[in-house]
Amino acid sequence: MSTIRACLLATSLALTGATLPVYAGDNSAALAEVVAARSDEDKARDGARHPVETLEFFQVEPGMTVAEGLPGGGWYTRILANYLGADGALYGVNYADRMWPMFSFSTPEMIATRTAATANFPAEVATYTDNGITARGFTFETVPPEVVGTVDRVLLIRALHNLNRYEGEAQTLSRALANVRSMLKDDGLVGVVQHRAPETASAEWADGSRGYLNEAAVIVMFEEAGFELVAQSDINANPLDQPAGDDNVWRLPPSLRGNSDDPKKQAEMAAIGESDRMTLLFRKAP
Repeated sequence: MSTIRACLLATSLALTGATLPVYAGDNSAALAEVVAARSDEDKARDGARHPVETLEFFQVEPGMTVAEGLPGGGWYTRILANYLGADGALYGVNYADRMWPMFSFSTPEMIATRTAATANFPAEVATYTDNGITARGFTFETVPPEVVGTVDRVLLIRALHNLNRYEGEAQTLSRALANVRSMLKDDGLVGVVQHRAPETASAEWADGSRGYLNEAAVIVMFEEAGFELVAQSDINANPLDQPAGDDNVWRLPPSLRGNSDDPKKQAEMAAIGESDRMTLLFRKAP
């Protein structure tokens, strides 16, 4: 964390009475072992995603109940399922079914696949581990009643931009955050990793349609939803990523979208690396 950001955070915490998180560290070796045991393909992205440092910052420990927002291809799911263990539980939380048709690229087949993935989450987890972990899938708007108030950690890793993108027309973000708050225990925490827009970017530019959000705006979103900022980190920062104009996050690795016919441009984007990302930790406000 930069000195300036640390000083600002310390001042904010002093004013609110909050305290910095203290990770026990007893499980660091176990987490590192799980991360090291993955496929070479998964490990190839560790330099940009820093899974050990990120999960330690979010204070995720074995035996916890964790809700993972938008598990997608399972990159973090494979870590969490093996790390949380038989005494833990892992919930895959997807967009509400009503949201999929909002995407311009949606097709009936895509919508069917994405909605089916929610119900298929436990079966997917079973392909990653046989440790007996409890797994279930639901959406941000279909939190089962028995889950309310039982979750230790909610992880929203690159999961907020589209929720914010459609907030104005469909209240997708506010509804999601309200249900995130409802599923958390009183001492539960929310970990956020999100593509970060330059501080000078306008609210219109950083509305999520390019994948980027403004860090200060994200903090306000959570505060308005009933959360308090506990800490922020530059674990996943990349100062080489300085988007502007028509740039979007998908121009960068691993997507390199829009650069398939331009090897020089692909090389330039590869040299930048994956996006600059904020890493934030919130807790439920009393």
